[in-house]
Amino acid sequence: MSDSVSLRGRRWFEALAGDAPLLPGGPASVLAADVPLGGEAVRAIAVVPDPHNRFPRARSGEIGLDEGWAIAARVREAAAVPGRPVLAIVDVPSQAYGRTEELLGLYLACAAAVDAYASARLDGHPVVALVVGNALSGAFLAHGYQANRVLALDDPGVSIHAMGKAAAARVTRRSVADLERLGETILPLAYDVRSFARLGLLHELISGVDADAPTAADVARVRERLAAAIADARRGPPDLAGRLASEDARRNRAASIRVREQLAREWN
Repeated sequence: MSDSVSLRGRRWFEALAGDAPLLPGGPASVLAADVPLGGEAVRAIAVVPDPHNRFPRARSGEIGLDEGWAIAARVREAAAVPGRPVLAIVDVPSQAYGRTEELLGLYLACAAAVDAYASARLDGHPVVALVVGNALSGAFLAHGYQANRVLALDDPGVSIHAMGKAAAARVTRRSVADLERLGETILPLAYDVRSFARLGLLHELISGVDADAPTAADVARVRERLAAAIADARRGPPDLAGRLASEDARRNRAASIRVREQLAREWN
């Protein structure tokens, strides 16, 4: 496996799961376990690299055909248990781009995952996402972005964005260096997680932990913050309106909020 392939998702899944057994079945790229957390069982799900994946475009942790459907199945299994929380551990570089994926309906697989997470959330299941590495493009939309609460490690290796830097550079016909310079002054173009947090979309940035080699104390701290986020999600509404209500959102997304308000008035 290439050195550039991130193993953070697997490391954090294993660290948080502890002795909880892996649930049997499904592709090797989708890990799931019912993890004791905060005095209850939480369904933890992670997408991880699999060098033997039958779809070559999904061998580095991307969300492909098998991954989208498997996530949906694992979430719906958990949602069959009243009130069971769901934890998405996120380190995904992108959806799997490929001719085969397009022919066989990657959009359907990803939509199935989105629908499963959203349905669980709207049915009252706390859904929490923990971003430990990359959360990019359609992969994050399918695995994590539907969460009531999104938490992220405060680490330079964590990035949340609509598109990877290289792809964004090609689309905009700019160099990666140009995009990085623009990100210094245009907040939504920045790739560091602290800039993303300023958009008001994160529930919490967790600092002071080693993202690549977490210690027992690091894992205990993250588990405590996840349990707190689950409790907070239970106290709040099941929709995502809170992402627009924070002080950061009101300050840095004021124009977006005004557009939404105007659209709502015209629609109604």
